[in-house]
Amino acid sequence: MATPRRRTRLHSSELAESFVARRHQLRLTQAELALLAGVGRSTVQALEGGKDSVQLDGAIAIADALGCRITLNNRSGIPVPPLDPR
Repeated sequence: MATPRRRTRLHSSELAESFVARRHQLRLTQAELALLAGVGRSTVQALEGGKDSVQLDGAIAIADALGCRITLNNRSGIPVPPLDPR
């Protein structure tokens, strides 16, 4: 059985700052972004505030509205492809 490793976490503040920066690039308010993403403004506020309990579907919707994609990368920074659904 594999031994669990200590995980290295991306600080939620780094992710939050990326979302805020992109929203500002697009000159959107939190309310406008929430409307485009189909989520509540509180979801945008929680994500941008670095709250750890934001649901993944809300984060994906917000990223999509910002013209971005959330991907899983290995520690070397290489994207991990999704499983082939055969």
